[in-house]
Amino acid sequence: MRLRQINNRQCANDYLQTVFIPEFWQKNIVVKAKEIAPEFTPVPARLNLDDICIQKEYRKIRNDHTFSYGNKFYLIESALKYSLAKQKIEIRKRPGGDFSAYFAGRRLAISEVIEPSKHPMYDLEIQQKLDAIALADELGNVSEAARISGCSRETIYKNRRLLKEKGPLALKRTFCPDKHHKNRTAKEVENVVIKFSLDTPHLGQAQVSAQLKTLYQIDLSPSGIRSIWLREKINTKILRVKKAKRTASVV
Repeated sequence: MRLRQINNRQCANDYLQTVFIPEFWQKNIVVKAKEIAPEFTPVPARLNLDDICIQKEYRKIRNDHTFSYGNKFYLIESALKYSLAKQKIEIRKRPGGDFSAYFAGRRLAISEVIEPSKHPMYDLEIQQKLDAIALADELGNVSEAARISGCSRETIYKNRRLLKEKGPLALKRTFCPDKHHKNRTAKEVENVVIKFSLDTPHLGQAQVSAQLKTLYQIDLSPSGIRSIWLREKINTKILRVKKAKRTASVV
């Protein structure tokens, strides 16, 4: 093109069509086919190109069988024999903005829903219980709500009763204080064992058991010593040394 002084697009296109392609490309580069018939094969009837040539995304299903897509929330309405909670569904987006949801190759029936507002004073544990109760009220079927939310019917009934009688804060799980079981070693003996173990962190459980019997007339087996160590998290020499240093620094 430089030799022919071509300096614009129109002249370049004319040169390609009238000179370069017919006189050089077709004569020197193009390979003549042995057979003129095309080798293309038709697409099998079992394949749907609309399901292949399509934009796909994935979303995680929440415990209440909802998922978010495009800043909106959708509920899975298909009748299922099992829960899809925590599973991923396939979103197939078509030109124009329409989309469909699929799981294991099956198209799911979905509908748009409004996400329930969550009170800021409720933590995740309380909110999950409230969601299960709300789902049971919406469906009118506690068994179905239990299957979808992943909890038992008895739990939903109990939480519904607590919610009605005492309010949402009653759904917060409470932990019982550490009670000293009657078959457990006496607290006074445990305190002696812990103090002696921290003073002599290099001794093993058998040695501690023998020393306690000699010095304090405490008859406690090595396995009993081991149980106390495990409860206090001083079951290794390193842990006993560290706790002894912390105790000494506090004193």
